[in-house]
Amino acid sequence: MPFYASPGIYVEEVPSGARPIGAVGTSTAGFVGVAPDPNAPQHEAIAVNSWSEFLRYFGGGDDTPSTPLARGVYGFFDNGGGRCYVVSVGRTDPIAGGGRQRSGLDLLESVDEVAIVAAPGYADPASYEALLAHCERLGDRIAILDPPEDVPAVDRLITVATTGVPPKKATAKSADQTEAAPAKAATAEPAGLRPRESAYGAFYFPWIVVRDPLSGDVIATPPSGHVAGVWARNDTLRGVHKAPANEPVRGVLDLTYRVTRAEQDLLNPKGVNCIRYFASEGVRIWGARTLAAEASEWRYLNVRRLFNMLKESIAEGTNWIVFEPNDGLLWRSIRRDINAFLTRVWRDGALLGRTPAEAFFVKCDEETNPADVRDAGQVVALIGVAPVKPAEFVVFKLSQSLAGPETE
Repeated sequence: MPFYASPGIYVEEVPSGARPIGAVGTSTAGFVGVAPDPNAPQHEAIAVNSWSEFLRYFGGGDDTPSTPLARGVYGFFDNGGGRCYVVSVGRTDPIAGGGRQRSGLDLLESVDEVAIVAAPGYADPASYEALLAHCERLGDRIAILDPPEDVPAVDRLITVATTGVPPKKATAKSADQTEAAPAKAATAEPAGLRPRESAYGAFYFPWIVVRDPLSGDVIATPPSGHVAGVWARNDTLRGVHKAPANEPVRGVLDLTYRVTRAEQDLLNPKGVNCIRYFASEGVRIWGARTLAAEASEWRYLNVRRLFNMLKESIAEGTNWIVFEPNDGLLWRSIRRDINAFLTRVWRDGALLGRTPAEAFFVKCDEETNPADVRDAGQVVALIGVAPVKPAEFVVFKLSQSLAGPETE
C-alpha cells in the first residue's frame, strides 16, 4: 500500500494489467559446416545478415574453393532468408561438438533465436543423430537433413541409416597391441540411407544443381540451405502455419535425380520430402512432412513448427508470472493474456474454427490449481489448440448424370 504522510493530492500511475504476448521469430537459421577460408573463425557462432557479410567472415580470397556451407548460406539468402548464425568447424571435426570446450552444434544451444538448423553436406548417421538430438533436446527448432549425394536405389531412402560397424570392446591393451580391424556388418543387406524417426527433423531428396557463388561453376550441392531459405520466405509471406511446400526453389538449374510420382508414393509415407521438377512450374518442394511416424500427430512440418512457436511465445510472454501471488487474480491475468495471443494467431489463419471458442481454449482456475498444486508452488494452465493441416491430398470426385457431368 502507498504511504501518505501529509494532506494533499497524489497522482499515481496505475498499470493496466495487460501484458501482450508476442510471437517469436521462426525464420532464423543456424548453419554448421566447413567455411571456404581455412583461416576463418572456428567454433564460434557468428550472426550473419547477408551474403556479403558471410564473405567478410568466412569467404577468403578470390581463389578460395567453395564448400557446401558456402553454397547453403548463399541459397538461404537467395531464397528469402534474412538472418542466420554460422559455426565453422575444421574439415575433420564432427559437427556434434563435445569435449572440454563447446564447439559445433553446442554453440547454437545458447542462441535462442535459432529456429532452423542445418549442416549442409553432412549426410552420415552420426551427423543425422547429432542434428536430431540437438533439436529434440532444445525443443524449439527443426533440423533440415540432407541425403547422400549418391543414392544407388531410391528404396534405400525408406530404411534407417546405420553405421554397420559394431562398437569396440572396452578391454585393456598392452602398449604393443594394435587395434583389430572392425568386423563386417552381420547382415548382407544394403544399409539404409534415411535418418531415424523424429518429429524434430525434415529430410529432403535429391541434391540440387546450382551455379557456385564463388567459382561460377555449375555444381551439385545439398538442398538444406536453399530449403531453409524457402522456409524463411514462407514464414514471412504466409506464416509458420503454412506448409513450406509447393514453393519454387530459387537458383536451382536442375536436379541430380528426377523423382517420379510412383517413387514419391514410396517415399512420402516415410517422411522423405521430394524436390521435383515440373514442366510448367519448374523445380518445387513437393513434400511437407517431418520424420515422425505416419500415424503421429506431428507428421506435418507446419504443425510441429507452429507448436514450437506457440510454446516459446507463451513461455517468454508469461515470464512475469514467476513469484506472483498464486490466486484468482493471477489466474484471470493468465487467461486474459493467452486468450488475446491465441485470438491473434486464429485471426492469422493458423487455427481451425469459425470462432475463437472452436479454435482454442485456455483453462486456469481453481480446478487446475487445487490446494496441493498451490502448496507445491505451481500454477497450472491447460491450453488446447486446433491447428490447420495442409491439403496434402486434393481429391475431386466426378460422376455422370442424365443431365450431364456432375462434380462432387
